[in-house]
Amino acid sequence: MIGMAGKGEGRPSIYPTVLYADAKAAIKLLTEGLGFSELSVYEDEDGAVLHAELVQGNGAVMLGSKGRGGVFDTAMKGAGPAGVYIVVDDVDAHHRRAVEHGVEILMPPTDQDYGSRDYMARDVEGNVWSFGTYAPDIAV
Repeated sequence: MIGMAGKGEGRPSIYPTVLYADAKAAIKLLTEGLGFSELSVYEDEDGAVLHAELVQGNGAVMLGSKGRGGVFDTAMKGAGPAGVYIVVDDVDAHHRRAVEHGVEILMPPTDQDYGSRDYMARDVEGNVWSFGTYAPDIAV
């Protein structure tokens, strides 16, 4: 994986970031239903998720709770759902896991004209998560 300055440090340089009204429910769906792993979850004294990092393969997504204030929360106010694409090795197995956990499937595993096999799901707050085998070769 190429790092921040293309030096190959092993860290992604792009982290999709999503805010949720119920970040705990989102974390549960993403980990149990869509196979992410918790890297870190920070909560305030009332239990609201301040910041979480979830990992899938060699990439990660950051998320938190809506309505906490601050510049990012204000900037995201009223923003529509986000779409995130995640590369997985076995699309069909990943899809089965999602179905077993009741995840809303928008498109079942489908072979694409460009050689990828993808499926698409929606989380509990409308964000669209695509999972597939297409992984562009990024040379910096």
